[in-house]
Amino acid sequence: MNPLLTSWTAFRNWRTPLPERSRYIGIIQEMNCRGKLQKARNHAMNTPKHVLVLGDDASAPYHPLSNIKDELAAILGDRYAIDMTDKYCALDPEIIHAYDLMISYTDCWTAPVTKKQAASLIQFVQCGGSLLIIHNGISLQSREECARLIGGKFTGHPDYQRLDFRKTDIEHPVTYGIEPFSLDEEPYQFEFYPEANVEVLLEYKLDDRRIPAAWTAARGQGRIVYLMPGHHKPSFLHPSCRTLIQNSAQWLTSTS
Repeated sequence: MNPLLTSWTAFRNWRTPLPERSRYIGIIQEMNCRGKLQKARNHAMNTPKHVLVLGDDASAPYHPLSNIKDELAAILGDRYAIDMTDKYCALDPEIIHAYDLMISYTDCWTAPVTKKQAASLIQFVQCGGSLLIIHNGISLQSREECARLIGGKFTGHPDYQRLDFRKTDIEHPVTYGIEPFSLDEEPYQFEFYPEANVEVLLEYKLDDRRIPAAWTAARGQGRIVYLMPGHHKPSFLHPSCRTLIQNSAQWLTSTS
């Protein structure tokens, strides 16, 4: 068997002990950004896509991962092998590169990820990994380089209230099958960087303004999706939100 494929298969297997995974990091990094990693991934298409979900519990009084983890797992279904954790060491390069998709549900507004972890996340995406940020997961912005990776920053929100959502004119797999819908949510508001180069796919109405509620961005060989709905479990039970998450995961882990 091709040694690159052997290394990739062993490295991405979540059952492989961490010390053993570390033996492959040099080969994996060599494969990154040179096209070889994608070839190895293509050979492994018949295996489930590996998803890392990172959130907070004890430090997240409003958005604990434990409140939504069962619903998120049900939304993603059996086609994904899912690991959920509140340990930020999962962003270390010897761990995160074992996954196809990272989902951020972090609540780390005042406890930023380390500089090394931010660099690892950026490399993961630039070299072909995918990142899905749900609602408060944009708290990764506490590290400036992560905010620039996402394309924009959360700037605040009015009171929790009923919001009306609708697609923009951009046709995209993420919003396929989404009709206008209403949902009780926190009206997150954002400020995009001038160089963000994002495509806004969903908006909600607040007073007389249309506020972005979902966007995509390409970063190197990787893809990013941000979804604003996701304050608590009722959001994850709404059919439209479930479809948005399913569509996003499928698009982010597709090879086309």
